[in-house]
Amino acid sequence: MPGPGAAALARALLAWALLAPAPTLPQTPAPGQRKVREKEASFNTTYADWVDSELLNIYAFNHSVQRNKTEGVRVSVNVLSDHNDLPVLFVVRQKEAVVSFQVPLILRGLYQRKYAYQEVSRTLCQPQTKGEVETQHFYVDVSTLSVNTSYQLRVTRVENFTLKTNQRFSFNATAAQPQYFKYEFTEGVDSVIVKVTSAMAFPCSVISIQDILCPVYDLDNNVAFIGMYQTMTKKAAITVQKKDFPSNSFYVVVVVKTEDEACGGALPYYPVAKNSSPDTPVDQHDRQKMLEVMVSPAITSEAYVSSVLFCLGIFLSFYVLTLLIACWESCRQQKRKGLLAAMDSPSLDTASLLGHTRSIPDVFLGHSPYDSYGYGSFGNGSSSSAEGLTDSLASSEVPYGYVGQEQFKRRTPSTLMRPLSIAMGERSLENVASRPRLDSLSSVEEDDYDTLADIDYDKNVIRTKQYLCVADLARKDKRVLRKKYQIYFWNIATIAVFYALPVIQLVITYQTVVNVTGNQDICYYNFLCAHPLGNLSAFNNILSNLGYVLLGLLFLLIILQREINYNRALMRNDTHALECGIPKHFGLFYAMGTALMMEGLLSACYHVCPNYTNFQFDTSFMYMIAGLCMLKLYQKRHPDINASAYSAYACLALVIFFSVVGVVFGKGNTAFWIVFSVIHIVATLLLSTQLYYMGRWKLDSGIPRRILHVLYTDCVRQCSGPMYVDRMVLLVMGNIINWSLAAYGLIVRPNDFASYLLAIGICNLLLYFAFYIIMKLRSGERIKLIPLLCIISTSVVWGFALFFFFQGLSTWQKTPAESREHNRDCILLDFFDDHDIWHFLSSIAMFGSFLVLLTLDDDLDCVQRDKIYVF
Repeated sequence: MPGPGAAALARALLAWALLAPAPTLPQTPAPGQRKVREKEASFNTTYADWVDSELLNIYAFNHSVQRNKTEGVRVSVNVLSDHNDLPVLFVVRQKEAVVSFQVPLILRGLYQRKYAYQEVSRTLCQPQTKGEVETQHFYVDVSTLSVNTSYQLRVTRVENFTLKTNQRFSFNATAAQPQYFKYEFTEGVDSVIVKVTSAMAFPCSVISIQDILCPVYDLDNNVAFIGMYQTMTKKAAITVQKKDFPSNSFYVVVVVKTEDEACGGALPYYPVAKNSSPDTPVDQHDRQKMLEVMVSPAITSEAYVSSVLFCLGIFLSFYVLTLLIACWESCRQQKRKGLLAAMDSPSLDTASLLGHTRSIPDVFLGHSPYDSYGYGSFGNGSSSSAEGLTDSLASSEVPYGYVGQEQFKRRTPSTLMRPLSIAMGERSLENVASRPRLDSLSSVEEDDYDTLADIDYDKNVIRTKQYLCVADLARKDKRVLRKKYQIYFWNIATIAVFYALPVIQLVITYQTVVNVTGNQDICYYNFLCAHPLGNLSAFNNILSNLGYVLLGLLFLLIILQREINYNRALMRNDTHALECGIPKHFGLFYAMGTALMMEGLLSACYHVCPNYTNFQFDTSFMYMIAGLCMLKLYQKRHPDINASAYSAYACLALVIFFSVVGVVFGKGNTAFWIVFSVIHIVATLLLSTQLYYMGRWKLDSGIPRRILHVLYTDCVRQCSGPMYVDRMVLLVMGNIINWSLAAYGLIVRPNDFASYLLAIGICNLLLYFAFYIIMKLRSGERIKLIPLLCIISTSVVWGFALFFFFQGLSTWQKTPAESREHNRDCILLDFFDDHDIWHFLSSIAMFGSFLVLLTLDDDLDCVQRDKIYVF
């Protein structure tokens, strides 16, 4: 047990521990304990000084500011010592803002690469002034944690800080020395376009439009925080509206990026020292760009109104022209009826049916006997149907084949020839009167015809004849075919609804993202001619698509009137409508008109925010239009064996599928191009076989044996030419063109796969159309005046349209900055650019092409179908 002495010792030690001072640790001097050196400084003077961890330098500046005059103040510093790990901190304290930056200034690039800059210049934000003249003070504080760092400081006034309208101003900028200028809207100007140009593509830069707020975001790592911005190589243009800036002024900020990858340039070599870490910053030295800026007024609201009226006037004039032609045709028909009634020839029809020659000369009637269904006629039809048919019956043998082919001639189906005509499936005129006027579509299916006992035999006998006439391929009940081809229209209408609604929703979202974020690199506009309206950034590109919609609607109205006239003729048992001319089926025409309208709608949706992710919106219905035109051209002389709507749209869906896959994965992908080229060639061969044999072949396991048999019999045993020479010529040319296109794609591998695929469809359509025209003329048929005028005018319009199309005002195959190098100013009414002219002309050309298909065979309206050659 411890004694009293030990207890007293313990108490003494405890008291000493409580009262003794705590041991002192080594500490750095507090900021308040640093030595502060303050200087009165002046503008345009270079201060060469030093600073260390125990010294704080403060430079005090003052200057007079006027309310109606804006002056920029720029602080430039250069650190001469190399202490990257202990930078110098510069803090500029103003009345309403504080700007701070370190030197070396570290900016990050792609993959978090670091770049260091020893020379830094920043323009100070301009505080608001309340009085007419006000003296403002600001201070520049310089501090560091390093030892004895030398630097240079210079403060200057910015010349031409306020940009003037329509005046160019040149300046230099670097990544660490950004520039910005102020622009104030003048009286009466509601919007302006800011154009920035440079003779050098790189280094890549960023142009930003920001509100008059402090601080100004003028570095590569923060320029995208507010306002509108876009990357730039040689050109940049931003349209600014006064309503978006309450102060009626804004800043134009120009920043040079640390790397060029965003503008399509290559990533720089990123060296790493032997004994340094990969995180060591790299000095980019002098990365400077020379630029020129100009602000000019944009168009006024009156220009918007006049442009809309101009657009409406162009396309509504087609409605007026169509109405005038329809009235003219109606007057001709009425005049013809009056002349026939005046002749009072009750025996005319009897004589015609008996095969006697008509006594009324065609010159007296004012037109040829084949003049029946004119373009746009609201009163045409077949009021005097017997006359033209009488001419056909009264005609003697007229050669109908090619030169030197006497075995295929137009023959009069006289009484002696009727049994043969009936045996070959041709309908005699005696059956015309006994037919119902307009059959119902109820309970009639295409399979009803195919269940006849002799149908397979008839198909093989008739379709494999060497010389076919339209009557051989128009044997099915017209009710069946009418229902079959109506499905084309209803299917494309359903496709249009389901396709268009999500597209509209998506592009609205795109436009909203652009407006909210201010990132104008999302959409590939022609920024030098992009006129905003409401939330739309390029209203002119949307408005110019109105022609597709209006002309597509006009085409539907023309088809509707033609169908009404045709049905009226059927109700009258008109022999022209029943037995003459190319069989009238309007379902594909309705589908073509609907596709033209949808092309306008989806093209407008694409131009809300054009980029590579939604380019298929603009091309999907182009594929459909090309496919439908080929189907309609084939249907004219092959109504019984044309493709069904389901198989046709399935093939078009496959084309669109390849379009999307090619856009996403096809760029530089060799495997994709090999697969696509093989599929393209195989599909061409299958389609060629289908067309050559009129569908009378089978794709099964026995196809190789049958191919070898044909090669042996036709090439080995005896060298015989093809039975169907005309079809063979067409298909050989088609295979040459398609194989060449496949080889071109495989070798060149174009970046724009969607346009390449569209070119394949257009080339095949043009080939088939040219073949159709040539064969029509060789067969002794003629082209009437209206389709001839349509062909000539449409060809001219297509030529001009393609000229404007290939101007290439933007391209999503490149970066947004590179795309803007192709931008051009407006060329029509200061509102429409070259691509808008393409929209105008191509819509007119497509409408004219549709009219050509509609009226091309009007010369055959009074010719019996057993005398119309199939090719």
